[in-house]
Amino acid sequence: MTEKERNERILKSRETIRWSGEEFDSDQKLLRPQPPLTKAAVSDVIISLPRNFEDLNMKQDFVKIINDRRSNRVFTDGDIDLLTLSFLLWSTQGVKGIRGNNYATLRTVPSAGARHPMETYLYIRKVDGLKSGLYHYLPLEHSIELLSEIDINDAAFLDRVTHSVCGQKWVQKASVIFYYSLVLYRGEWRYGFNSHRVMMIDAGHVVENLYLSCSALGLGTCAIAALDTDTASGIFGLDGVEEEMFYCAPVGTISSENEDKEQGFYAFLKK
Repeated sequence: MTEKERNERILKSRETIRWSGEEFDSDQKLLRPQPPLTKAAVSDVIISLPRNFEDLNMKQDFVKIINDRRSNRVFTDGDIDLLTLSFLLWSTQGVKGIRGNNYATLRTVPSAGARHPMETYLYIRKVDGLKSGLYHYLPLEHSIELLSEIDINDAAFLDRVTHSVCGQKWVQKASVIFYYSLVLYRGEWRYGFNSHRVMMIDAGHVVENLYLSCSALGLGTCAIAALDTDTASGIFGLDGVEEEMFYCAPVGTISSENEDKEQGFYAFLKK
């Protein structure tokens, strides 16, 4: 790619962040059927998640939670428990209620027009009581469904995971990797060609809640935007057209003893 071609691509990409004031009739205004609020389960193996969050050992000082928020890439390869996973899912996509006649879900994060276009998928490595494998979160039921079991020592699968995050091997020691997809028409139904802008904003709400929840629980995470869409979508069998992966965040156990290793990711700043 030439420098001119690169600059043209940059300018074209900027169109996504602009809100268009052009008049149009959305599918919602045209009274076309609303897409489902969430994806339905496809598996017979569904695990209900606990909600006794008061039993979690977490920080209570909100100022400290915010101040301690950071990106972690060095994990200690430890297990997390099911209640912790449950809280991370609830705090990022949990449903608190339904508005109207199944018009919208009210969740723990904001979303433009309450469309909530994101779905949460999981590659679970080390969560107590769960088989390692691929899962999908069912927010209306606050459950997860097992899509397929995975051997955590399967080298070929680990290569696919690493490729999905553009070669970042440090994700392989995460306890669980959160993969986020967009069900595109869920946003397009209301916002048309402006929808992709607002869906990107929605993603920030979700992942910041994940960061703050990890901070409260003494866990580490690091959002990854450098996601190979086709590989990540393929891992979970998504069509890559109506629904595709676009974001992920590994979560794992951390230790202050690894601070030097964490700083190693910023060694280029010292050159």
